[in-house]
Order: sequence, then C-alpha cells, then structure tokens
Amino acid sequence: MSAIPTRLRTLRDYIRWAVSRFHAEELYFGHGTDNAWDEARQLVLGALHLPWEMADGYLDCRLEEDECMHLGALLQRRIEERIPAAYLLGEAWFCGLPFLVDERVLVPRSPIAELIGQRFAPWLPHEPARILDLCTGSGCIGIACAYEFPEAEVVLADLSFDALEVANRNIERHGLDERVYTVQGDGFAGLPGQRFDLIVSNPPYVDAEDFADMPKEYHHEPAMGLACGEDGLDLVRRMLAEAADHLTERGVLIVEVGNSQVHVEALYPEVDFTWLEFSQGGHGVFLLAAAQCREYQELFRARLQA
Repeated sequence: MSAIPTRLRTLRDYIRWAVSRFHAEELYFGHGTDNAWDEARQLVLGALHLPWEMADGYLDCRLEEDECMHLGALLQRRIEERIPAAYLLGEAWFCGLPFLVDERVLVPRSPIAELIGQRFAPWLPHEPARILDLCTGSGCIGIACAYEFPEAEVVLADLSFDALEVANRNIERHGLDERVYTVQGDGFAGLPGQRFDLIVSNPPYVDAEDFADMPKEYHHEPAMGLACGEDGLDLVRRMLAEAADHLTERGVLIVEVGNSQVHVEALYPEVDFTWLEFSQGGHGVFLLAAAQCREYQELFRARLQA
C-alpha cells in the first residue's frame, strides 16, 4: 500500500483520502460505524480530540506537522492491520456516553442501547432497584443503565479479569463507584443468592461457522467475547437454566444472541420468546419475564447438553 501523501494538509484532506483508501482496501465497518465516511471522520477527528459534531467549516483548518504524522500513522494501521478505529483511539461511544476500550473488551455496538434509551418501556413493569449486566465487557450496558435509573444498584459481571479492569476504569471515569461495581465469575457463578429486577446480557453468541467467516477487524477483539460453541449458545443455555434463580418476582431477562436467534428458536420451539424490534437497526434480542423463566426452567435445564 502507498504511503500517506505529504500534500494532505487539512482535516478534509485526510478524511477524503481515508475514505478513498478504505474503499480501495475493502475495509469492514461494524464497530460503531457502517460506512467509510463515518469511519474516516471518527478516526481523524477523534485522533485530534475534536468533536464529531464539529461544523464542517472547520474541516478546512490546516494541521501542524506532528498532527499530520499522528494521523498518518493511525490511518496506516487502520488500513494495514485492520484494527477497528475504537481501539486505535482507545475510546468508543455508547448511548451517547464515552467509554474507554482496548483489545481486552469488545467494541460497544449492541442494539440494546436503543432499549436503554427508552428505559426498557414498555417491557419493564417497575423502576428497577437492582440491575445486572451479565458478560459486561467494558461495562457500557450496565453503566448506561445506571444513568437511566439513577436510584438503581448495578452489578457488572464477567468471567474475564482483563475485561473487568476496563469496566472498573469506566466506572471510575463516570463517577459511579458508589452504586456500580464489578463481580468476577462464569455466568451467574459469582452471584450466589442474588436477585435482580433487570438482567441484561450481551454474551458471546457467535456460532462456529460465523466466527470462521468474520472479517479481520473482528479478530482483534477477544475471542472469548464472541465465539461460544458450535451453535453459539454454550453460555446462553446455562443462563436460561439459571435465570429464574436470579430474577425477582417481576424481573425481566433481556439477552442478545444476534444471528444465533435461529439456533435459539430451533432449540426451544416451545418457549414464547419476545423478540424485540429496533428502529435504529439490530436484531436477535429476546426478552423473557421472570414467570416464563420459572415456567420453563426444567425445560432449560433438560436441554443444557443439547
């Protein structure tokens, strides 16, 4: 690949050049953006600590030499190494909030953000006192919930110590350490006897076939946050078998399974999952009420080994 041209001097120059090269090199966009223009703008402006919503007139500002060198190096890495922009910047946005991210956690991108912005209406029957973000990664889902429900205690749980280090940094960044905390454990293992009014989870759910076919950008993310068995449901099976023991009487369970929705429906044809719809894009997120989790618990347990 050719080097960054030395004639590039303005923000607009770098964004335009990056868009052209991103298309030519057939980069994949799926970590917060879905097109070359937004990816280039995010990377160029973010690298120089400039706001995304900055007026276009400022794009013609000329850059200092050190800024040009910094941008050139980042763009080269995005193109040659296929590193997602969020990792290059060390930051991603979710629910309008900034989160520290690195290659210990997935880049935040769940459609659950739309549900959080709606305060889970009309599905959540009451104001939750306790919320669990299971398989939390960076902590973005649970921390965003803490903003929407300012009286709630929020638990961020994950198997990965590395991920929880990132989550704890985000708790500190948002000043929420008085009511948001982390727990390490495999699934519900670190939460014996604890019950929640709302359990939200974006667990690993990519099946073996999809994982093998994923673009290079995804392979910079921790594999344990993506792949989970032949059908992607190794962890989801256990979550369903145990959820009733961790929900309050009127609690709600919301789980993202993406493309593995087909496997969920095939494995549990008797279960009346509510598959949520999204106006901003996204699919494969189901909801079960606590009563349903109790009703089907024996079935869920019986199919743990399926």
